[in-house]
Parts: sequence; structure tokens; C-alpha cells
Amino acid sequence: ADLQWQTWPAAAAGPHFIRKTEKPNAVNDLVGSLARSPLVSGEPIREAKLIKTNGSGFMAAILPSGMRAVSTEISPETGAGGFILPNDHVDVILSRRDREEKASGQDGFVSETILTNIRVLAIDQAIEEKGGQKVVVGKTATLELSPRQAETLALARQLGTLSLALRSLADGSKSETEEKAERRGVGINTVRFGVTTTTTPR
Repeated sequence: ADLQWQTWPAAAAGPHFIRKTEKPNAVNDLVGSLARSPLVSGEPIREAKLIKTNGSGFMAAILPSGMRAVSTEISPETGAGGFILPNDHVDVILSRRDREEKASGQDGFVSETILTNIRVLAIDQAIEEKGGQKVVVGKTATLELSPRQAETLALARQLGTLSLALRSLADGSKSETEEKAERRGVGINTVRFGVTTTTTPR
């Protein structure tokens, strides 16, 4: 009942529009599909904006093949103050006690980036920005991970505190290998009890 055929100037009709001459049964065939993003009345429908669920849930339908949706707890302190939104990309940082420091009776902590350039699928139950909302302060972030990354995240949750670092849009296309190359040779200075040591990331 939400779909109907309408005339459209041939010169303005894009190649991805659904045309009656090519798919005369489209109105019936598209019943039950989910919209990836909001559609306005009178907007030409493109199949790229629709998902055939085949009875599965929305999250399962939007996940690329081979990927997993894994949730982790966040707070304003560990989630960039609520400025992380669905479809942003983040790095996952693990902060844990230093085993060597703990064995020697001292209280030290270390942090390391365990996952890079990870897409955020949802914050709590929000899978998209709604009503002009620019900040989502949630308690749970759902991340798009490979099976191996999902195992890494599950283990990291048992070892310490996880934080999400929001990435710039300009860095979204960088691979993990490229980022390691950029960091190579950059030393990290650590000061303990007045003694400075330098560590070079691998």
C-alpha cells in the first residue's frame, strides 16, 4: 500500500530507478523489504536502499557477508563523550594493568590499540541519526567485526577497560598496515618514579 507507479521525465530518470518496463511486478516483489534509510513520499525507490530480509532481523540483514555484530559497553568517558554515531569509524583501545609492574608490587597501567578502523553499527538501539540528533550518549556500542576481531574484542573485555576513539573521516580509508607504517619509529616516552624510558611501537 506504500508503493505506486508514477510518471517520471525520462531524461531525469537515473539508471538505478525501478522501471515498470523492466520490472512490472516490482510493487508486489518489494513487499516485506526494509529501508536502509528514510524514504520521503514521492521519492523514486532504488533497490540499493532496500534490504530483502527473508524473515531475518534488520541487523542480520545489513551485515556484510562474513562479518559479525558484537556489542561492548561504553560510557561518555570511553565513548568520545557521546559524539560517536552509527556508521562512524573508531579505534578500540584496551587499558589494563601492567603485569610486570603488578608482579613487582607496583601499580602501573598500559594502553594499546587492539582494533583499528572499525565501523559502528549502532549505539544502543539507534542504527541511524534521527530527528537531527547530533549526539548519542549510549551505554552500548555495536561494532562490525570479522570473526577474528570478534574473538579479540571478547578476550580484551576480560583483560581491562575498552575505549572507543573516534576517527576522522579523512582516515577512514587507511588500512591497519598503513597506520603501522606511519607509527613506526615514533617513540613513546614513559615516566615512572622520575625515570624516563622510550618505547618504539611495533
